[in-house]
Amino acid sequence: MRIKYNAPTVLSFAFISALALLLSQTLLRFYPLEELWFTAPGKGAFRPGSFRCWVTLFTHIAGHAAWSHLVPNFMIILLIGPILEEHYGSFYLLIMILVTALITGLLNILFFTTGLLGASGVVFMMILLASFTNFTTGEIPLTFILILILYLGREVINSFASNNISEFAHIVGGFTGSLFGFFRSPAGKGGGIRPST
Repeated sequence: MRIKYNAPTVLSFAFISALALLLSQTLLRFYPLEELWFTAPGKGAFRPGSFRCWVTLFTHIAGHAAWSHLVPNFMIILLIGPILEEHYGSFYLLIMILVTALITGLLNILFFTTGLLGASGVVFMMILLASFTNFTTGEIPLTFILILILYLGREVINSFASNNISEFAHIVGGFTGSLFGFFRSPAGKGGGIRPST
């Protein structure tokens, strides 16, 4: 028996995120790696002429404040992600992750003064997307409705609390996952919109 790199998009995402945090806490602990390269800027801090600002619109999903921030996110991503990667394909899952990162990063720049880092928007994208794995055109899965109520409903309620958690990124991630589920059919499955060839 051999170990298989079974979900390249998900595993690479997990390893890059863990490496970024490990470097920021060890070899580069005196250099603000997470802050400079893995945090999307907040309102007023984005500079259109800065290459780094554009990069962080995507890389903020790989940045985490601590292991206690990274581990819960990747427990869910490593659980759900390989199933989604098998259904949608590695390339399309990567595109979904990057689109979710870009949307949450841009909206953070428009509406919030604090920086944004962490993969929780991607986590919520995957949770809502997973409820569509058996989606057929013309139907709304009951699992989607229940997940929408339980997960996103909780985030809406929590958004009124004073904390350091970006419930907004969770809600936006869930919304993008819902859109991907409605409009993107799994690889080789019926329903949704199929890519042109």
